[in-house]
Amino acid sequence: MCGICGVISRHPNESGAVMARPIGRMLRTMRHRGPDGEGEYSSPQVSLAMRRLSIIDLEGGWQPLYNEDRSLVLVANGEIYNHVELRQELIGRGHHFRTGSDCETILHLYEEFGLECLRHLRGMFAFALWDEHRRRVMLARDRMGEKPLYLREEEGRLWFASELKSIVRAGISEAASRLAYDPVAIDHYFHYGYVPEPMTPLAGIRKLPAGHYLTVDLDEWQCREAAYWNMEDAPPLEGDPGELIREQLEGLSRIIVRADVPVGVALSGGLDSSAIAALATAQYPGVIRAFSVGYANQPANDERADAREFARYLRIPFEEVELRVGDLVAFFPELVFWQDDPIADIAGYGYYSVMKLAREHGVPVLLQGHGGDELFWGYPWSSRAVVETARKARSGTDWSDYLQLRFPTSFTARDLLKWALDHGGLKSSLAAWRRDRSTPAEQMVFYDLVPDFANAQRLIRGCYAPGFAASLADNSPTDLFSIPLPWGNIETSITRLLCQTYLLENGVAQGDRLSMAASVELRLPLLDHRLIETVIGLRKQNSDSHLPPKAWFRQALAGILPRHVLDRPKRGFAPPVRAWHRAIFAAHGSHLDGGMLVETGLLTHEAAKDLARGDFPYGVTAPLSFKALVLEEWSRHYLN
Repeated sequence: MCGICGVISRHPNESGAVMARPIGRMLRTMRHRGPDGEGEYSSPQVSLAMRRLSIIDLEGGWQPLYNEDRSLVLVANGEIYNHVELRQELIGRGHHFRTGSDCETILHLYEEFGLECLRHLRGMFAFALWDEHRRRVMLARDRMGEKPLYLREEEGRLWFASELKSIVRAGISEAASRLAYDPVAIDHYFHYGYVPEPMTPLAGIRKLPAGHYLTVDLDEWQCREAAYWNMEDAPPLEGDPGELIREQLEGLSRIIVRADVPVGVALSGGLDSSAIAALATAQYPGVIRAFSVGYANQPANDERADAREFARYLRIPFEEVELRVGDLVAFFPELVFWQDDPIADIAGYGYYSVMKLAREHGVPVLLQGHGGDELFWGYPWSSRAVVETARKARSGTDWSDYLQLRFPTSFTARDLLKWALDHGGLKSSLAAWRRDRSTPAEQMVFYDLVPDFANAQRLIRGCYAPGFAASLADNSPTDLFSIPLPWGNIETSITRLLCQTYLLENGVAQGDRLSMAASVELRLPLLDHRLIETVIGLRKQNSDSHLPPKAWFRQALAGILPRHVLDRPKRGFAPPVRAWHRAIFAAHGSHLDGGMLVETGLLTHEAAKDLARGDFPYGVTAPLSFKALVLEEWSRHYLN
């Protein structure tokens, strides 16, 4: 695990001394990703570098790594979970290993299979491989995008780095120092709360998409980018979902805990983290340690009691930290910096705090349960998107298929008010009918179901300065979920969209950046591609979006988790959002009034002044005011 960076140049003899200073700046910017040391390689036209966090082969696994005749050079970020099995197979084919590093298997797989080496890897990774004989550089990223890779092309050079803050530091030309917003990316940010890949907030910098590789042939200076994996390509699979998913979980748990350092688990009271803790504890040869966070004077949001009880059930040590509003307020600008891209998720402070807690207790590897909600219909709106997309495809504009009158979900004051405001379902039925009449036929019903997105659709264009609004042309944030007709399996398409948007750019991105900010390697077992292919294959044969949330996952975990954990209702990793929001705006909200978003011509002064009040409309999670403040703080870090 580490951070990687480098440059590929079309100009002969440019590497070496010319690139030493920018490479040095990039490495210093990523010191947190690899506090244990660094390594570099330089030749005419290619410079590779890395910072190391030692996890496997602590003494011998230093990078760059080389093959037998040193014609291949590799810097890699991540973990290859099946490296033991790959090593045995490659030795049987006559390959000789220099180290015990898991990443050395990449080199020998490339010798054996070329670009097809990627299909043999099981894990999380981003790497750069220099093939001296072919005079070709290969950049690649894992299937689900757990490890990032930013790209920047300028003046005949291709820069790459594990973090945006590092690649911003790379440019050596005057033009490279003039950074500017990408207007389309910023508009997407205000709708989604993050910037969907491959975009970044900055013009001229992009991400290599998850499940893709990029080759650069130096002699011809040709760059070719291609996808090598798509979850929707998984073949249909017959069988019992519970049994087949459990088989994958148990097989994965044996390899996900491989490390030469202590391993822990981020534990809440929820199903996903409890499953990971139970599976890992059963396979780890040492003692798994559990880490959790709670909130001062917020019993409704605090899951520590449930997490502590389950840790006792597993007989593993349990560590906790209580998050206080004052600490969050003081740390908020720095939190935005560590998130790398602007991410308007106030829960990020909890993610960072649990990583920091693990590091303070000498545990540099942490397992987490990200992905369960996205893969198994944990969000009610995602299964609703399947139903409403299918209705749009089936009914067109037939009003009778849209009318749905319903009873209150409960007789609490909150649910009764919600039911009354919806006129018993009539208002929402009419809104859905109008939506499907007015949107393009190829636009699925997806993120427009999320209140934050809908709120931005109504209001954000009126906040933009005229010049910025004009630069958006006809681009629309709904383009991400517009798919040419005829649609195939709607359930698998919605799953892919959810994984490529919210999971990737909110959950996974925060997980990587905030764990690395604490110099901790985060592993996400539920993003294993074989597990995902199993679920997608089963879904092609059997619909499950109509079942109770996480029905297949609960079936698979029967006997692994106690019944009271399996039946516990979902609470989510939810901090006291409104209390935190008020405190953040009391301390930092004034930064918006005449701040950088106004100076750079993004927002009008009137809109920024209005947003600075910190309004928080009912029903949203991340209001426009919070999105604007996060972007303001981010801009002060990255554009100054």
